[in-house]
Amino acid sequence: MDKFDLVIRNGTVVTIADAMCCDVGIVGEKIVELGQSLADGSNEVDATNCLVLPGGIDSHCHIEQKSSAGIECADDFYTATVSAAFGGTTTVIPFAAQHRGQSVQSVVDAYHASAGPKAVIDYAFHLIVTDPTPAVLDNELPWLFNNGYTSVKVYMTYDLLKLSDHEILKVLQVARREGAMVMVHAENYEVISWLTQRLLEAGHVEPRYHAVAHAGVAEAEASHRAINLAHLADVPVLLVHVSEPEAIDAIRTAQDRGLRVYGETCPQYLFLTADDLDRSGMDGALYCCSPPPRDEQAQLAVWRGLQNKTFQVFSSDHAPYRLDETGKLAAGPNAPFHKIGAGVPGLELRLPLLFSEGVNQRRLDIHEFVALTATNAAKLYGLYPRKGSISVGADADIAVWAPDLEVTAQSALLHDNAGYCPYEGRRITGWPTTVVRRGEVVINNGNLLAARGSGQFLPCASPELARPTGRLVDAVNPQKNFGAHLLDRH
Repeated sequence: MDKFDLVIRNGTVVTIADAMCCDVGIVGEKIVELGQSLADGSNEVDATNCLVLPGGIDSHCHIEQKSSAGIECADDFYTATVSAAFGGTTTVIPFAAQHRGQSVQSVVDAYHASAGPKAVIDYAFHLIVTDPTPAVLDNELPWLFNNGYTSVKVYMTYDLLKLSDHEILKVLQVARREGAMVMVHAENYEVISWLTQRLLEAGHVEPRYHAVAHAGVAEAEASHRAINLAHLADVPVLLVHVSEPEAIDAIRTAQDRGLRVYGETCPQYLFLTADDLDRSGMDGALYCCSPPPRDEQAQLAVWRGLQNKTFQVFSSDHAPYRLDETGKLAAGPNAPFHKIGAGVPGLELRLPLLFSEGVNQRRLDIHEFVALTATNAAKLYGLYPRKGSISVGADADIAVWAPDLEVTAQSALLHDNAGYCPYEGRRITGWPTTVVRRGEVVINNGNLLAARGSGQFLPCASPELARPTGRLVDAVNPQKNFGAHLLDRH
């Protein structure tokens, strides 16, 4: 009788700290043994000359979500999670997004109804709050934070999404009390609005002006402000999709001061530039996202941020809109830049791009790759140690990588529903050939083996990193409290 349900044999198993040539023994959904020459399994995967890595966690992606402008993402939970799985990702954390006037709880319930029948990999939910009413702050958020939804995103820009600093502080107060992680889209709304108005008045409407309106200074100022608000409230904060050198420096400075400030960046800030928005006709619209890609110097700054650990996570910010009236051009075939659906797809190529240009080009080592793409996200969002590592007792979420396999990025290869590939024609070296989700082989040599709806919802614990330190509270010298003592009274 076989001892294991599945054995992954003869590969190099990698975690954030170690690499060892060994077998992985799996029973049911769990890893139960790591060692040499394990007993037979009912099923076996030969990983000779391959890396055996934790399945990726994409902790920032937009799936089956309606934008504030009413534009639907091109991907539902089936197409998005299939695409993620083909790229070596076994867990996604998209957003249950509240729009103004909605109950957050009702949004979460509706999101479950969308995800449950379709997802082929596991998933958790972040919350997005755009309408922090007393009912949301006093009842819904505390209940959700304590029942498996332990992260919330707030926006500092967009007409129908942005919160004032006062409102952000209210959300931070609740997050501090309940031990939740706060994510911030940091761009200065007033700067962007002013630049947009001036550009439109001058007749500058083409897609390339999206990058001009979303100037680097808007991201830099808002990043500084978000960090200061979090410092005031003694709350950890994660700045998402960071693209701009001064914003990166602000995060690094805060970290050096001992503040719990975390950073995230994305493929578009390593592999695209603002020049991509300056293409003929409306083709530049394909590359509009917020913040926008910047220049080569900004790309170098992002690489440095990955190398020196200013960034803890590397996510896709997958926001797929087709180049038609259902997506980017919902405002018309020649929509001005500020009406173009902002977002690029990235679920499937997130890991291969970083592996190819990071690990294989020796910008990152393999342990840093694992940390950035899996382990750190699991820790930040309350999924560790169940997810994010290859260890006894963890879920058997594993991607077997052929490190020298060459693939050309092209839309026809991908499994999302965006209809285009922002990285078309780029040569990628390193690709996941077998992907295992909770002990079940879901991808093998280009074939999907997972059933629709076989993914599971993952309730998240309160992250250790999100718990208040109390270090700012000083009863003798209240002027040193920076406001945290006021939060503790309520």
